[in-house]
Amino acid sequence: MELIKKIKQTEAKAQEIVEQARAEAAKKAENARQNRSRALEQAEQDRKKTIDAAVADAEKQAGSEVEQLNAKAESDREQLQDKAKPRIGPAVAKVMDYLKG
Repeated sequence: MELIKKIKQTEAKAQEIVEQARAEAAKKAENARQNRSRALEQAEQDRKKTIDAAVADAEKQAGSEVEQLNAKAESDREQLQDKAKPRIGPAVAKVMDYLKG
């Protein structure tokens, strides 16, 4: 009788240990999921910050290049006008002479 009682107590204790292990495993799995979720969220935020920084740098560089190109275009236009000015008068005179016939 005593032996049966001890066996039942041991079985109950073993069942309790199994339940505690299951609960602990479930808790650890949930913590791991939460940690993974937080890590993914942080990685996404870091990715967005990196992209935003790269876009800002690209915009800054593009703005600088646009300014340089505009300055060069203006300089080229002025040089072309300077080259063309001395030729305009004689060209107009030739056209007028041709038209007068």
